[in-house]
Amino acid sequence: MTSAESAASVLQDHAALWSMGEVSAGDVVSAACEALVAGLDSPALRILAACTRAEADYDVPDLLPPALDELGLAFYPVGSIAAREAVVRVLAARMLDGELTPRHLAFRIHQRFGHELPLAEGLAELDDEYDVLDYGDKTPEQVDGEVVAEARRLVQRFRGPNGTTGVRS
Repeated sequence: MTSAESAASVLQDHAALWSMGEVSAGDVVSAACEALVAGLDSPALRILAACTRAEADYDVPDLLPPALDELGLAFYPVGSIAAREAVVRVLAARMLDGELTPRHLAFRIHQRFGHELPLAEGLAELDDEYDVLDYGDKTPEQVDGEVVAEARRLVQRFRGPNGTTGVRS
């Protein structure tokens, strides 16, 4: 992946995470700045990247959708099913990158979405498995392996025609 493609992926990830309150508006502005430095450019991206930290909370909701649109990236409306599913995929990719442990991924997904999001149901159930390790026949390593397999399935399921997922993998 080129630097520009990587920056686009990071911006897309931050947009999804912001839409569910996982990162701040300031983090989105920082990702926009990094995208400009990496060679991405559009009028709305420049305006988004120019936001100060103090302005970010007010301006990102209006500036992010056109910036993503101009770059051909998806905008997930705040709190939407699509945003929730994108966050699951981003967090799964981050776990595969070693940024989260399998147990922490399952816990965060279960805590954030419960058993209410079909895409995340497998991870929520695996978080329940961690809770009953002392009473069941599985080891922590077995459950970790199942979480890794589920994360791979989630990330692989959303690969585009060029092999990218919109999430870092």
